[in-house]
Amino acid sequence: MEYLRSGLCGLGLLFALNVGAQTLPAPAEFYFDDDTRTASPVVAITGDDDQTHARLMQLIDRNARNADQARAQLAQALMRSGREDTGRAMYAQALASLSVRSNQRSTVHWNYGWDLYRSGHHQEALDQWRQALEGRLVRPSWAPPTLALALWSNDRREEAVRWYAAAVRTEPTLWSDPARYPTLLPDWTAAERATLAEVFAAWQAAPPAWP
Repeated sequence: MEYLRSGLCGLGLLFALNVGAQTLPAPAEFYFDDDTRTASPVVAITGDDDQTHARLMQLIDRNARNADQARAQLAQALMRSGREDTGRAMYAQALASLSVRSNQRSTVHWNYGWDLYRSGHHQEALDQWRQALEGRLVRPSWAPPTLALALWSNDRREEAVRWYAAAVRTEPTLWSDPARYPTLLPDWTAAERATLAEVFAAWQAAPPAWP
């Protein structure tokens, strides 16, 4: 684990300094694209135990320039096991090694956003999800509910309602009933779905007009 501690903290700090530097775009009218490549775990090696983590480290050590998936998978494991600083730095290293046009980059931002959100860093999570969306032609179906959750958690409630409205415009039969959330959002926690239900209640009380 000495490799993880050396040289990573500076990268993590530099990456964190850019958080919130750019604003979120206004929601589009519809978000029909599945974008499953982005909204999925990063898996270089199947598994989530100590042996898997050791193999990920070996992969990074042996092929440092082409181990982005391994770095992102290990970063997630580190953050979920309470080693947040090292996990952040590993995520920063993975992103630093990916080109701006890489398809993998948005996936790493998406996963990093969830790890930050679940660590209580809602503003940083929002910034990661913004970057997962930024500069892409697709209108991913994950964006309206996810950004609504993050915005509401950051007390940007009018924006959250506008993003939730985009989900309803896209699929009105799905997003007009919070009872559907466990099916629509199976990987979300009960607390996250409860927060989104608060956004729904605000949308229902005063649906914003489009545009």
